[in-house]
Amino acid sequence: MRVPDLREELLRREAATLAPYAARSAASRGRVHPEPEHAFRLPFQRDRDRIVHCSAFRRLEYKTQVFVNHEGDYYRTRLTHSIEAAQITRTLCRALGLHEDLGEAVALAHDLGHTPFGHAGERVLDRLMEPHGGFEHNAQSLRIVDQLEARYPRFPGLNLTWEVREGIVKHSSEYDRPLVQKFEPDVRPVLEAQLVDYADEIAYNAHDVDDGLKSAMLDERELAGVQLWAEPREQVAREHGDAPIGIQRYQTVRRMIDRLATDMIAAVLGRIAEYRVRSLDDVRACPVRLAGFSPEVTAQNRELKRVLFDRLYHHYRVTRMAMKAQKIMTDLFETYMAEPQQLPPHVHGRIDRGEATARVVADYIAGMTDRFALDEYKKLFDPYERV
Repeated sequence: MRVPDLREELLRREAATLAPYAARSAASRGRVHPEPEHAFRLPFQRDRDRIVHCSAFRRLEYKTQVFVNHEGDYYRTRLTHSIEAAQITRTLCRALGLHEDLGEAVALAHDLGHTPFGHAGERVLDRLMEPHGGFEHNAQSLRIVDQLEARYPRFPGLNLTWEVREGIVKHSSEYDRPLVQKFEPDVRPVLEAQLVDYADEIAYNAHDVDDGLKSAMLDERELAGVQLWAEPREQVAREHGDAPIGIQRYQTVRRMIDRLATDMIAAVLGRIAEYRVRSLDDVRACPVRLAGFSPEVTAQNRELKRVLFDRLYHHYRVTRMAMKAQKIMTDLFETYMAEPQQLPPHVHGRIDRGEATARVVADYIAGMTDRFALDEYKKLFDPYERV
């Protein structure tokens, strides 16, 4: 087959294999800046590839999930979390006949806008930016792919398709942000994007249990009353009780993920049948979000999240780091606002060109990795640190 023929063949495969309610490359609303189509990569695949190769994606390697980077190489980071969420999204999409490349692209991009130091950092930056329009990581993710990434000579950002950009801002179940007004706020996002919200949750619940136990900040006894953990843990002990404890824990986490993903697939198929969803238009017009767990597993998942919230996210070690993050980010923001000349020339140049100082400062701080923010703090405030 000649390469010029591949694109049409790929489009035919999509038409033949995807579910009737899936998004399709041929029906994409396209890009803000028109570009020639690729001979053998369809639009959503190109979007996924652009995200993987962008600077903001690489920086996620050194951004906190729960544990700050210098606490150990084992623990998840924003990068490994995004990869795990994308893997689960791809699994769900494949099982449901949805567009895997689209789902994976949204999953890989969903945390691009996160600040250093995890959710604690986002809360601080949102508070500091309150007089200037606030800060929210989904909006920042879109800002990165639309404006901040510099990869192409004729347009800013990554020039992603409308569907991926919509998914970035609307994958969460709550999206009453002004930015969503650009993306038809009264209709549902594509089902691929809806699934990302839950793949994200499956991934972080599972790996927070894993990392929490590994760090000894969680104890198995604290999870004994949590059904999502206790039932697979009992099965693993029964079947593999002679295996090392670390392997037993890992096998338990695997089964947790499998249980949640299996329930999600069954629940989505049930809603598709209940609401007679036959097309993408039906997905968008559906009175409920089709993605979601069954009521039983929703309750079990809520139980697990409550234990993680009480025992892990409020552990004194996590709280200490959150307080450090608050001071570091506050001092950085206030210093840059008081004296923007302390910003690097390529960043300060944006202010010279008329951009709002506060938003430029927020972009700069949000783009920092944990270790860059720590190093920058030392350079600004430690008199013995070389600048």
